[in-house]
Amino acid sequence: MNLREAVERRYVGHAVAFVAGVSFSLSFAPIGWWPLAILTPAVLMWLWEGAAPKRAAWLGFWFAAGTFAAGTYWLYISLKLIGGAPMPLALLLMISLVAIMGLYHWVLGWVVAKYFPARGALRWMVAIPGAWLLVEWFRSWFLSGFGWLAIGYSQTDTWLGSLAPAVGQFGIALLALVCSGALLTLGLGTKRERIVAGIAIVAIWSAGYLAGRVTWTQPFGRPITVAVIQGAIPQDEKWLTENLKSTMALYEERSREAYGSDLVVWPESAIPALFNDLVPYFDDVYREASLHGSALVLGAIREDRGLYYNSVLALEPGAQGPGWYDKHHLVPFAEFFPVPQFVRDWLRLMNLPYADFTRGAANQETLAAASQRIAASVCYEDAYGSSQLHALERATLLVNVTNDAWFGHSTARYQHLQISRLRAMEADKPLIRAANNGVSAAIDADGHVLVTAPEYEANVMRATVQPRTGRTPYAYTGNWPSVCLALVFGLFGAYVRRR
Repeated sequence: MNLREAVERRYVGHAVAFVAGVSFSLSFAPIGWWPLAILTPAVLMWLWEGAAPKRAAWLGFWFAAGTFAAGTYWLYISLKLIGGAPMPLALLLMISLVAIMGLYHWVLGWVVAKYFPARGALRWMVAIPGAWLLVEWFRSWFLSGFGWLAIGYSQTDTWLGSLAPAVGQFGIALLALVCSGALLTLGLGTKRERIVAGIAIVAIWSAGYLAGRVTWTQPFGRPITVAVIQGAIPQDEKWLTENLKSTMALYEERSREAYGSDLVVWPESAIPALFNDLVPYFDDVYREASLHGSALVLGAIREDRGLYYNSVLALEPGAQGPGWYDKHHLVPFAEFFPVPQFVRDWLRLMNLPYADFTRGAANQETLAAASQRIAASVCYEDAYGSSQLHALERATLLVNVTNDAWFGHSTARYQHLQISRLRAMEADKPLIRAANNGVSAAIDADGHVLVTAPEYEANVMRATVQPRTGRTPYAYTGNWPSVCLALVFGLFGAYVRRR
């Protein structure tokens, strides 16, 4: 029995697809074996060869299930160990997410077998990459979206990553998938197809190499000094009422160590209470920072006319008032509850959480601090690259405030850091990342991590960054060129199959 015959057995093929999916997850931080992001999709494309639609669908399902079972295992930590959910419920929710992610590739596999050419370079290098990219893009926004473990993020440290300012995350993903198809073509294609595949691989990687030598934006003023206050409050202690005063004192005292820096940044909801109830405290912090010439950017929860917002507050010495950014992409069942009113009434009777945060506007003004215009994001909002395009025209600096303590000592924080790095690369502007217990980091315009704070300990992280002005090609066009090209690829493959 040869290898082809072995994998065509029902459970053997599914097992190979699952292992390939698990291996795909290793291409992301912190492991960072990026070649797997090109090799493992080629394996799945090979498994799809000659498969009927139903079998191809299940092969796709098990590939994605392996990816998310291994790559997002930290959801169990968040739900059970941090959130306190019963173990059966935590496992059910995690398995449900894995199954939902698997369904996207279930559909992809069915479409590949049903509508695309049976074999050849057009199938491997055009049709499948286009359809795969469309599924990944759809997953990034449908039902609020879950863009984690998207192929583009795996290439932050490669020549393909240098194309981020030109084509963005999805453009990188499409090129990586074309390379995956080209690998399969080199193994199974005709002589002419192999020549085309080789040329495609060389051309794509050469373009990435050359893109890394292009300067897309310009320096804005002098370099500025930044200090990030990492409180390192354990998540299970953060919201205890008896710890509020000690948390306030910690941030106040640590900030005194940082004053004199141009910009001082606190993480998401640094003080676990409503801003409205602590205005005198924040006034004192602002007054002391102003005496030392420091501007403040703070993660804070606020109430406005009965509505609650997860926000970022900017306080600039001499400014007429505070500037606010309100989080737009909220986390379902954590920051808002998509349930009907009668369920909310029941939750109220049971003394369970039922209040929502309110979604901020889609297009908000940049924040003014330290003589900069800041494009702010809260927590996993930076996984939505296109949501900040409107701000990149004016922004000279990006700031993300977050709290990855929800995921314990897991790989989630490093995956999130990798996402932040790609956002800096797309904008070609530096990004400051303030986290409750790590990874707090300063990232330059090329996506290189300049400095990180020691994880899981209270710390003042200092860095010097060069703000930049201007817009990259991606900042002008967003994801639409890549998505439209992927659609053309998929439709062309289906057209050829129909003929």
